This record gives sequence, structure tokens and C-alpha cells, in this order.
Amino acid sequence: MGDAVIRSARPEDGPAYVALVRALAAFERLAPPDDEAAARLLEHAFGERPRYQLLVGEVGGRVEGYAVFFETYSTFRALPSLYLEDLFVHPRARGQGLGTALVRAVARRAVERGCGRFEWTVLDWNTDAQRFYRSLGARILTEWQLCRVDGDALAALGAGD
Repeated sequence: MGDAVIRSARPEDGPAYVALVRALAAFERLAPPDDEAAARLLEHAFGERPRYQLLVGEVGGRVEGYAVFFETYSTFRALPSLYLEDLFVHPRARGQGLGTALVRAVARRAVERGCGRFEWTVLDWNTDAQRFYRSLGARILTEWQLCRVDGDALAALGAGD
């Protein structure tokens, strides 16, 4: 992997991180975070009460990838789990092992924390990512389906008694 470095992100990585999140949004054909959302991302990563952890991957001293993760909990295992929310490597830096290094770094933290699982989701159309994850030993579960409530539906559900 050459001169790649995986490390915990620092506030000064914020602009590069936001640029990568916007590149991921373009790749996934989603609206990118606007400036207000970008400010929240940085506050939630580096503020007084961080909501998630952020690793960055550098190649040649330039931030080219990132991993966002946080703890969840498995009642069936009675152990914490580590959930990978985002993994992204800029296309110009792919094929150099940076994605593998980022996943391994998060997995190492899961092991260090005594987690029973390390989980994430992958888009059904992203066959390259599916192949990559399988090469790392991941199983893609088809029996579980993601449920989501957001926007007005979340507000309505949260307001009900």
C-alpha cells in the first residue's frame, strides 16, 4: 500500500472529509450534504459530544478515504457491536489497499472493545463493494431487511403516544 496511513481524524481534516462525503453522495446518486449539514457532520465528529468516530486514510499526505463507525448493542449476544456507517475511498486512490486498511482498522477497534459483531450495509447494485467485502470474510445477509422511518413520518411517529 506504499505510504498510506490510517489514523483518527482531526478537526483540520474536516474540509477533506466533507469533500469525500460529497464524492460518496455523487457515487451513490444522492444529494450531497449542504453547508449546514456539513457543519453538523463536523460538529458531530469533533464537537464536545462526538456522535461517531472517524478514521481517515492518507496517501502521500492527502486524505483519500474515510470510515465512520459507532457502537451499537446486540441483546442476543449480550455484547456491543461496531457499526460501519460509511466507508469510502476516492476513485483516484482505489486499488492501493486503502479500503482494506480502513476496514481492518475498524475491525481492530471492534476486537479491542470486545464487540461480538462488526456490521454494515451495502447497496444491492454495488457489486464491486459486495465482492470486496466478501474477500474480507464478510457474509452478506439476505434474510434481514433494513427498516427506516425519516422526515415527516419520523416526526409523526415520535409525536404519537
